Amino acid sequence: MTIPDDMGAHNRKVIEEFRAAGGTAHGRPMLLLTTTGARTGRAHTAPMMYIPHGDDILVVASNAGAPKHPDWFRNLVAHPQVTVEVEGEKYEATAVVPEGGERDDIFAGVVERYAFFADHQAKAGRTIPVVVLRRHG
Repeated sequence: MTIPDDMGAHNRKVIEEFRAAGGTAHGRPMLLLTTTGARTGRAHTAPMMYIPHGDDILVVASNAGAPKHPDWFRNLVAHPQVTVEVEGEKYEATAVVPEGGERDDIFAGVVERYAFFADHQAKAGRTIPVVVLRRHG
């Protein structure tokens, strides 16, 4: 995956396409995650791939293998109440970040389905977090 020079403009385009198509884009399971800015308190929406996980949804803070966590991850750690738009639905959820063996088990399952996350982990130089999005209600 090549990272665009202007990631903000790229994400705005993907978000627009996603909403126009009724919740699909780019051939992978995608969602829009709206977090509250850790410093600003403003809403920020980011498009990302997701993985179904029982009644929950997983997102992976790989940042394409970059050495730092993506901004959306820092936001949800500070403010775990998020909004999810997926498969034509929009709902509130709580973001939970598993650690230790639980994280490792979940990440292993993610890599079984999407091997490229192992490549991201190998080049990141950090433990890539997996986030469980638990729907309210």
